[in-house]
Amino acid sequence: MKPGIFARCWFVICILVIHHLLATVILAGDVQMPNPTVQPGTLGKDVSCFIGTGGTVYLCGNNFPGATVPFGMVRLSPDTASLLGNRASNSSGYYYADPHILGFSHTRLAGTGATDGGNFLVIPCTAQTASSKRRGINGVYSHHHERAFPGYYGVTLPGLDITAELTATCRVGVHRYTFSKHQVPHIQMHVTSALGKGASKSGAVRIMPETREIEGAVRTFGTFSKRYGGLNTYFVARFNRPFHDFATYSGDTETPGQTVARGDDLGVDVGFEAGDTSRVVELKVAISYVSIANARENLEQEAGQADFDQVLTAAVAQWEEKLARIQIFGGSDVQRVIFRTALYHSLQMPTTFQDARGEYLGFDRQIHTASGFHYYTDMSLWDSFRTVHPLFNLIARREQRDMIVSLIKMAEQGGYLPRWPSGGGYTSSMFGSPADMVIAESYLKGIRNFDVETAYQFMKKTALGPVPAGSPFSGRVGVEHYLEHEYCPADLMKKSVASTIEYSYADQSIARLAEALGHRDDAILFQQHGRFYKNLWNSETQFFQPRDSRKEFQAEFRPEMLTYLDPSGKFTHAYVEGSAWQWRWGVPSDPAELVSLFKSREYFVQELEQFFARSPAGVGLNPNAYYWQGNQPDLYAAYLFNHASRPDLTQKWVRWILETKYGERENGLDGNDDGGTLSAWYVLSSLGIYPTAGTDRYEITGPLWERAEIQLQDQRLTILVDNAAANHPYIQRVWLNEKLLDRRWIQHAEIANGGTLRFEMGSEPAKGG
Repeated sequence: MKPGIFARCWFVICILVIHHLLATVILAGDVQMPNPTVQPGTLGKDVSCFIGTGGTVYLCGNNFPGATVPFGMVRLSPDTASLLGNRASNSSGYYYADPHILGFSHTRLAGTGATDGGNFLVIPCTAQTASSKRRGINGVYSHHHERAFPGYYGVTLPGLDITAELTATCRVGVHRYTFSKHQVPHIQMHVTSALGKGASKSGAVRIMPETREIEGAVRTFGTFSKRYGGLNTYFVARFNRPFHDFATYSGDTETPGQTVARGDDLGVDVGFEAGDTSRVVELKVAISYVSIANARENLEQEAGQADFDQVLTAAVAQWEEKLARIQIFGGSDVQRVIFRTALYHSLQMPTTFQDARGEYLGFDRQIHTASGFHYYTDMSLWDSFRTVHPLFNLIARREQRDMIVSLIKMAEQGGYLPRWPSGGGYTSSMFGSPADMVIAESYLKGIRNFDVETAYQFMKKTALGPVPAGSPFSGRVGVEHYLEHEYCPADLMKKSVASTIEYSYADQSIARLAEALGHRDDAILFQQHGRFYKNLWNSETQFFQPRDSRKEFQAEFRPEMLTYLDPSGKFTHAYVEGSAWQWRWGVPSDPAELVSLFKSREYFVQELEQFFARSPAGVGLNPNAYYWQGNQPDLYAAYLFNHASRPDLTQKWVRWILETKYGERENGLDGNDDGGTLSAWYVLSSLGIYPTAGTDRYEITGPLWERAEIQLQDQRLTILVDNAAANHPYIQRVWLNEKLLDRRWIQHAEIANGGTLRFEMGSEPAKGG
């Protein structure tokens, strides 16, 4: 770039920054934060909806602060833009550092690296500003004028003198906009809106002034939905006030009084009477992935006669019930905020995908009716199988059962158990077959009221052969090489080390399920496959290392090299989202064998300690080749010390992660939350019981709390901690139902009917471990 151009660019940027700062200071004045009549519940008060919405862009938790209910279809939240007008860097549509709000859209994923949704952007404006706001308000706002709690989001926009408030039911977003008495209220909807680089096309809209309604549909193409040809999304919007005037617009062409329009850049503009007594406009927007008729029925059943405060009261109550499933006592104020926010984020996905009448779009692109279960989608399984679904096996067993039934329906309609199902189709995001772990673990933990034999046959189908050409699902890529060579050869496929480790993990889960189902021969076969990962262990380097089909290890090996810093893949082509150091510990379901691969147990402990010691201590810091809380294969690593007879080090490093890798601010997560994966890790680890995903076992570590109560359907598990203190991270003794434990783990059956797990803590490791 030439110096003159560089200087002019900096001049423009400086002017924009100064303009924003002046606007923030001058316009803010005495502007008040929204203060709804309905307040958060007792537990919801401790939730900070802004955790994980900001920080370094590529380490952002990608959470959102808007209104939703547990597993809601609607996630109604502000969409933001940078100073330069670029849409939010956060894939959920809201980035904490952005100074401008564009409007409020109804759909998004929670905490993922994929950008999808952003449907039906609602844009409050006035008669004077309507023509310039068709793509968004682009209004300056301040975090001092924002408020959010479970089920509610509100913000005052000083430059527009408008207060926006949001709440939701499962399938309906409810808006309340308060204008000044001098304004002529207008509400616009960008019908074909989409988040990020996504697009919504084939828009259709109809305005029905006689019923104060707007209805329409689009086909959305986001990161995931475009992979299966787009997702049709339908809506019905209903206002609490009659229209004074209305128009449609397509591109830059506005047509006043027109009731029907179509196009790829489509919107509507509705105006209302002004006056001292008519400053508030309420709007309900119901969505469906089946039809406009179903969207209207969703609206009628969930919010038809209710006003904003009534809907908000119900949303708050739903969150209070869910948050009460784990009660904690003790700890610091900050720790309680982090915990309850983590539990809140853990319960946002998967997404309810069926309408109120039970109809949903299946993976065969046909409409089906869910009978005897709720149909869910948006399952970040490669991430969530490690923490979120094990959490559900404790506190959301009915929902977990329905999620498994949903996975089986996807397989019946699409041919295979999915890996990252989203919306109405396969995305084939990531790799492996993590549904195997989810289903096997749930069955082993006593969730039995689903067709486990059908699920098992689909698990075998993916594990024992490649998918046919043209399949919408990628399956286990290179599985034929994995089966032939008993590892994934680096000269025949990419991701060879990571794939071998993940395929072996899944095969271990299948073996456990086969054993439980009485398929003894299958159990032996998959137990053998589950040890294939050992064939990539290089005893000389003491790492899992790429190996070719001639059984030769790759000569050039740099275990400290991160995939992100090796764009050519010369040194990291065999790994995924990490380094050889990080994949070195990726065998949580076979830990004793992993320890035995090292030249000694002492060496294993030494190397694992080094792995943690070399990691930067702080949340949201640039990761290196060592421990990174945002890297999924490492989430179990601290618990491996338990399997090397050093439980004191599990207790030490788990506490270190809890204290340094989580925070109460917008950058309080160490990477993408991935549908609550990082959040659920905090919940489980802080309770002192951490699941080995794909099994029925929990590892024990020191709890953060003086007491915790976990609701297991009709039973309660109470965790009591004697001598609890911030400087007492080490377990001295543990009792289960007053029986002293002589081991570092428990099985699910031991707590399935509730009971008491009592810890005695101390400042130093217990003698003898």
